[in-house]
Amino acid sequence: MITNLLLGLSLIALGAFSSGSFAVPFGKIKGWTWESQWLIYGVGAYVLFPLIACLIFTPNFITIYKLTSTTTLVTVFLLGAVYGVGNLSFGLALRYLGLSLGYAFALGLMLVIGTLIPPMIDGKLWMMMATSGGHLLIIGVAVAAVGIFFSAWSGILKDKTISQEKQQESVSEFNLFKGFMAAILVGITGSAMALGFEQGLPISNVAQQQGIDPLFSMMPLLVILFSGTFITTLIWCLFLGYKSKSISNYFKAESTKTLTFNYLFALLAGFLWFSQFIVYGMGKSKMGPYTFTSWGILMALTIAFATIWGLIRKEWKGASRKVYIIMVISLIVIIASSFIIGISGSI
Repeated sequence: MITNLLLGLSLIALGAFSSGSFAVPFGKIKGWTWESQWLIYGVGAYVLFPLIACLIFTPNFITIYKLTSTTTLVTVFLLGAVYGVGNLSFGLALRYLGLSLGYAFALGLMLVIGTLIPPMIDGKLWMMMATSGGHLLIIGVAVAAVGIFFSAWSGILKDKTISQEKQQESVSEFNLFKGFMAAILVGITGSAMALGFEQGLPISNVAQQQGIDPLFSMMPLLVILFSGTFITTLIWCLFLGYKSKSISNYFKAESTKTLTFNYLFALLAGFLWFSQFIVYGMGKSKMGPYTFTSWGILMALTIAFATIWGLIRKEWKGASRKVYIIMVISLIVIIASSFIIGISGSI
């Protein structure tokens, strides 16, 4: 049991590392606008790698779709399209706030709003409030809100105490207001993924009935969900590319080598982002009676790894000790809230 638990924790930690690190390769891309980077990342994260995983783990996925109701497939696809808005906003939050502040604020909000919206929509929230687990859930959400407050405070102080030139040395387009607005949109639309998983359960059930290992039964679901996400991403990135006249990025660069590496780094970002779902699912299956803590651990470690990357990239260079302390407090509080919310599901 201890061996399985340690293996589960290690796999979840690996998934969190992938999730918290996926934006790092963007820093290696040269001469491309944000929308060019994000579209190629989207090709990998939402189409190429989900399809490859599906072909490997559920090769009969077309049959699975034929046995699933059209209503379910369309619903999951549309929820994926809504989630695409959230993921585009997440990309903008990282663009304007950097890794550490962007992850803490955006994922913190997604943790709060994304936890409450699904049960609110299906009418389960008020029933949950009558249980001790529901009370603990509200406490966890309240703690997360405190962490988000400290995160916002640290960002505001950083904005006031560090010159624009210094901030742009590590985050070239640092903009506190735009970043916070994007992060708020992440929190609102991010719950579409959780709803997509819930509405797509019939797809996973059919996959298991067709003999697919339960560990990989979500692969066909992810292909449909992320297809919707990709359509939103494609439309928006092509619109921005046309508006900024950056469509040529996909064909020209300072050299053929640069162009090749731009594609590879953007696809690497997509691979890191998508791989979290495979590794996380494997880790969750090893957690035994502690499976309810898996999501909280993933969220907490993702924020932690992203913060470490932010420090390595010197995003907080020049900030006062007070700003550092508030940033660390926000990190600790958000991590604690994710565990409280995770534990609430077991009570």
